Amino acid sequence: MNSPYKGRTGFDRIAHAAGYSLQGLVAAWRSEAAFRQEVALAAVMLPATWWVATTWVQAVLLVGSVVLVLIVELLNSAIEATVDRVSLDSHPLAKHAKDVGSAAVMLALLLCGATWLSAIYLRWSAT
Repeated sequence: MNSPYKGRTGFDRIAHAAGYSLQGLVAAWRSEAAFRQEVALAAVMLPATWWVATTWVQAVLLVGSVVLVLIVELLNSAIEATVDRVSLDSHPLAKHAKDVGSAAVMLALLLCGATWLSAIYLRWSAT
């Protein structure tokens, strides 16, 4: 079964996919306060990586944990938008989907915080 929406190939497909991804980032920035807050934190934390990390592995873990928060927030926003698109009525399954998405963001934030606290502790205990 061929989808009429899957006709692009090669560089044309990559260029269009990149455009859609940028549109998604712009949409999230404009409509999601939590995403804007996390981007603001990332703007502080990512440059701080070079001061906190003592090895390349630590730097990758610090950067990766911050980027993971942004990824999970985008996925959570997509879940919420999809649920709202289906119906704005209160429903137990809608609540469940939104709560589970929110829990995923919370776990990503906890992982990020633990990663950064561990790296900061190692940095300060080494001096």
